[in-house]
Amino acid sequence: MAAATVNSTESYDRSRDIKQFEDTKTGVKGLVDSGITTIPRFFIHPPDKLSDLSPNSTTRPGSDVIPTIDLSGVNDSDLRSTIVEKVTCASRELGFFQITNHGIEEELLESVIGAIKGFHEQPADIKKRVYSRDDMKRSVSFFSNMDLFHSKAANWVDTLQIKLGPTLLELDEIPEIYRKQVMEWNEKVRKLGELLMGVLCEGLGVDKGKLKELTFTEGRMMAGNYYPYCPQPHLTMGIVSHTDAGVLTILLQDQTGGLQVKYHDEWVDVKPIPGALVINIGDLLQILSNDEYKSVEHRVLANSFSEPRISIAVFFSTIYGNNLYGPFPELVSQEKPALFTHFKFTDYIRRFLTKELDGRSLTNYYRL
Repeated sequence: MAAATVNSTESYDRSRDIKQFEDTKTGVKGLVDSGITTIPRFFIHPPDKLSDLSPNSTTRPGSDVIPTIDLSGVNDSDLRSTIVEKVTCASRELGFFQITNHGIEEELLESVIGAIKGFHEQPADIKKRVYSRDDMKRSVSFFSNMDLFHSKAANWVDTLQIKLGPTLLELDEIPEIYRKQVMEWNEKVRKLGELLMGVLCEGLGVDKGKLKELTFTEGRMMAGNYYPYCPQPHLTMGIVSHTDAGVLTILLQDQTGGLQVKYHDEWVDVKPIPGALVINIGDLLQILSNDEYKSVEHRVLANSFSEPRISIAVFFSTIYGNNLYGPFPELVSQEKPALFTHFKFTDYIRRFLTKELDGRSLTNYYRL
């Protein structure tokens, strides 16, 4: 598969190159391992998508815009109200925040990062056994670029996707290289998700168990992302600007950096903090909250460092695909009518899986 620069004028068969890349089943790490010094042309993003990548930009606000919230005392009646207030404020204004003292040991966090890194750095023949794009059916799949065949440009990332809920796979279905870590992580992150959803519900003034009752703690999907060194990081993205489809995302990232959030039309760095987790509101919770909480665009820069960047995201959604969802009735009134129509979750998630990651929130499709 030929690499090309952005200035190439020769005849170019994009579909052929994408198919050749897909047929290798080795992802972008396979390209790096092959020794390339320029990236294939279908990874090159349009100039208008790359114009704000310069690290010398004077318009980027400081990374302290994204708040870090200490959850210690969240179950203490005297301290909980302050924590609820901080989480609610961040969810209304930014849609993103980091949390510390969340109950998941730093040793486990490091172990999970190591296990996902270990999977991606296995010999290609081992990873090929789970390579698949059939996202809705397989419980474990490895792929590069969820939207590879309908995006305008590919991203410099490989993904291990694991369906965590409502019930985890049988032990022998989970590759041994990350089995122990993922099982422990799954249980801890489920409990943390339930805790955060309770806090978010309190902030909306609805029963704190409402999201749990609607099974939003049960539909959990994990994406273990691997961002290898990119020889031309100024021409592509780690992950292009997008919003998350679910209710809530819990993200574990290593200390490499590269995650950015859109804030007042500018990109803000989400600085890695040892032991912290990144939380963001998804499109579905923006709809359920009737626009009280915000799902915002975020992206990942292509990795210019020799060491790979690792992140593990857990996306929370419902297991009741045929139920109708829309703004909570408690949040709809004559003063503030419903801002979104109702829809089946199966239709909603199908729309997400068949569109490219392009920065357009799913909220736009259902807004009245």
